[in-house]
Amino acid sequence: MAVLLKRLLQSARRPAALGRPMGRREASLGTDPGAAVRVRFAPSPTGFLHLGGLRTALYNYIFARKHRGSFILRLEDTDQTRLVPGAADNIEDMLEWAGIPPDESPRRGGPAGPYQQSQRLELYAQATEALLESGAAYPCFCSPQRLELLKKEALRNHQTPRYDNRCRNLSQGQVAQKLAKGPKPAIRFRLEGEAPAFQDLVYGWNRHEVAHVEGDPVILKSDGFPTYHLACVVDDHHMGISHVLRGSEWLVSTSKHLLLYQALGWQPPHFAHLPLLLNRDGSKLSKRQGDIFLEHFAAADFLPDALLDIITNCGSGFAENQMGRTLPELITQFDLTRITCHSALLDLEKLPEFNRLHLCRLVSSETQRRRLVGKLQALVEETFGSQLQGREVLDPAYVERIILLRQGHVCHLQDLVSPAYSYLWTRPAVSRAQLGSISEKVDVIAKRVLGLLGGSSTSLTQDMLNRELKKVSEGLEGTKHSTVMRLLRMALSGQVVSGQMGRTVPWSPLFIHSADIHWPALSSGLGVQRQMKHDCSLHSVIQ
Repeated sequence: MAVLLKRLLQSARRPAALGRPMGRREASLGTDPGAAVRVRFAPSPTGFLHLGGLRTALYNYIFARKHRGSFILRLEDTDQTRLVPGAADNIEDMLEWAGIPPDESPRRGGPAGPYQQSQRLELYAQATEALLESGAAYPCFCSPQRLELLKKEALRNHQTPRYDNRCRNLSQGQVAQKLAKGPKPAIRFRLEGEAPAFQDLVYGWNRHEVAHVEGDPVILKSDGFPTYHLACVVDDHHMGISHVLRGSEWLVSTSKHLLLYQALGWQPPHFAHLPLLLNRDGSKLSKRQGDIFLEHFAAADFLPDALLDIITNCGSGFAENQMGRTLPELITQFDLTRITCHSALLDLEKLPEFNRLHLCRLVSSETQRRRLVGKLQALVEETFGSQLQGREVLDPAYVERIILLRQGHVCHLQDLVSPAYSYLWTRPAVSRAQLGSISEKVDVIAKRVLGLLGGSSTSLTQDMLNRELKKVSEGLEGTKHSTVMRLLRMALSGQVVSGQMGRTVPWSPLFIHSADIHWPALSSGLGVQRQMKHDCSLHSVIQ
């Protein structure tokens, strides 16, 4: 700061004109021939990564992959007072979890680093020095108290708060006097001249005459840290950013940024402002909503592809919306020219269905299914621990059988270790009294069903077992078939349901094809100990 002001005082130049507007490029999705596509996601680590940030990062990522370019993560941490501990690591962790890792970042490094703005202060100082020397910037000595009074006065008069440019025309002597008193000034950028028009790749031609509606903005604070307006321009230039894809809230600031590019003599990138991602009721996503942060979805066992799928389905940028798209499919189908200006409404109540579809896709892949088997084994041990009376339920073949039979019925892998499915892994505690409350013919029903399964020399098919169980019911005078099925469900799962039995719940170790198993509930409830061989047909029949 001292160097900047020393040069300012040595230079008695009048404010220089900003010159003629730079040549306006026709907006296009490509760049100059041979120029590399480089995009950036530049969040502030003032909070953990949420769905709105994920959507912006995703559009940058798939645009880079579509054009064989580079996706850069840059952390805008210049507001040191609002930094949240752990937020910087969380942002990069969650991008990697989501499957869209950056090519260059604070953690990965790269040719354009450092990738944290707090480590790039020299670059901002150099740019500010150039603006001071040309007269495009000036020191401002206004106190925070005065600026706050200006804001309150404007609001009281129902006006938009703006700086009154009081320090813009201070003489060299006045600047010297104020510097002698000790307070370090901020540096403001002169908003002079006509704001250049630009063609946004989403919103079309735009021009915002910022000099008519707001005062000169601060570009370098008194503590030596830049504001967003200077930092994003300097960084995008030095990092060779070709396209800026960011939220539509920055659309009105783009003219200000273009004036900075013009004053520094730099060629600006292409701009594409993305419509906001809103809640289903049209309200803004807020960091106060605990359920919009990515770590919440990761902890809730949602698949990354399900999140990427739903946030692209509710918006635009693709020929059509369809559920179940994978990241490679999103990259192939993405078209920036298809993004509309309409905000995207996110209905998170549909997320479980998206997750179910992507879980089915993983199950259909043998490689992915093996990973799911390992994960479910770990979940079973973590959830039930000492309650596991036998290690056979952790057998990979059994676990895989469970996954295959329940695909399409569960939305999360964790559902399979919920209380509703506990009987798959532990013996249900069913008393004789509970079974007797369903039918007084418990002994007869149990012996006939056990005899049916134990007496079969061949594997029973679903149709065969269905017919045989109906014969058992028909042979019990005064007992309905639904009563027999309800008793079987209680005996095997420890659960009672009304209506058609077992439509969504499988039948514990009965899944194992031709495996010796113990029928725990019936044997414990009736005092019957028996080993039997069977296939999984009973599951389908009881459905």
